[in-house]
Amino acid sequence: MTFNWIERSLSRRTFLKGTAGVSTALSVFPIPALAQSSEVTIISAESNANTAEVLRRIAADFGKAAGTKVVVNNMDHEAHKTAIRNYLVAGAPDVCFWFSGNRMRAFVTRGLFDDISDLFEKEKYADVLGATAGSVTVEGKQYGLPTGGTLWGMFYRKDVFEEHGLKVPTSWDDLLAFGEKCKSASLTPVAMGTKDLWPAAGWFDQMNLRINGLDKHFALMNGEMAYTDETLKPVFEHWEELIKQGFFTPDHTSFGWQEAGAFLAQKRAGMMNLGAFVRAAFPQQDLPQLTFAPFPVIEDGLGRYEEFSLNSVHIPTNAKNKSGAREFLTHFYKPENLAAYLEPGGNVPPRNDLPPSKDSLVNAAVESLKAVAGTSQFYDRDTDPDMAQAGLVGFQEFMARPERRDAILQRLEGTRRRIFKL
Repeated sequence: MTFNWIERSLSRRTFLKGTAGVSTALSVFPIPALAQSSEVTIISAESNANTAEVLRRIAADFGKAAGTKVVVNNMDHEAHKTAIRNYLVAGAPDVCFWFSGNRMRAFVTRGLFDDISDLFEKEKYADVLGATAGSVTVEGKQYGLPTGGTLWGMFYRKDVFEEHGLKVPTSWDDLLAFGEKCKSASLTPVAMGTKDLWPAAGWFDQMNLRINGLDKHFALMNGEMAYTDETLKPVFEHWEELIKQGFFTPDHTSFGWQEAGAFLAQKRAGMMNLGAFVRAAFPQQDLPQLTFAPFPVIEDGLGRYEEFSLNSVHIPTNAKNKSGAREFLTHFYKPENLAAYLEPGGNVPPRNDLPPSKDSLVNAAVESLKAVAGTSQFYDRDTDPDMAQAGLVGFQEFMARPERRDAILQRLEGTRRRIFKL
């Protein structure tokens, strides 16, 4: 398969191709023997137990082949977001898992992630990564390897659609009609949980991309455009229309995405805007019913732009065993190992040389991405945490009280002026 996308470097939203899972045989990859005393330490933050187990197996296989001890410490996903700011400065592991794009760049600019351009060149990763190479590149140098990605969109249950005669909305009018039909069937049109704030920002991203396009969205995210800009008014006006029509989960501020996802799984909601990790809210036996559709078109004539979050793996600058870390990354990034690592979590792979996934959602995302002209990104909590928090709270507040739109936008803009000194 060949995908034609516009590359946006340094964005967590990038693009890719299929996946699969096969285990690794020790005899098929030659690994230079490391000194017996050269321990390789790894910190990950896998919330999926099966993925964490695959990583441990890959690490154990590497350790046996290399004749070295490999220690994998798996942290709570949310706790890791705080811990990494500390351990990269003092007590760094040899390898750590994180996010690509701007979130990676925050640590690169502080000198905390190692330049691995030598490994990139040696293994010819640019030949198999394509556009995703830009997500780990800063000023022409690579500081990590992109791992699994998640395409955001409108997830739904096929059996619920069949039972109630629902159709996937592809336009704004379709979406409004979909909402009315859901309500007549006693379904919440769109499940939403904003207790953790960021799902509201994800919805804003999708709306803004469909109304103003990629360039203006990037300008807004980079602080080059005001929230009070006239071009943003239609975004909030369309959003307000949905709120007034009761599109979203009542009391959504009381629910995290998992609880909101459970409403979808329990046939109490029509659709949900999220990444494929919504599968975690579904019983295993119901997963074959879960499927994906792109966010509806709002303004005709715009290119199609999507959210595609991309994770990555890095060598900290303060790592003690950088040679061992490079050898581990080479082993981890072999197609058979990366495919096995990605499969349990339903992640879209960054390499273009992996076989199709066993997961229909992954393959649906791959097919959908063929039509994408560019990708977007969320607020960067690491480079501008105050702006990120203000923006997320603002979107949540707007969902609860859309009549305060202008006041909320003024406050967001005031926050941004302090952050970006516009």
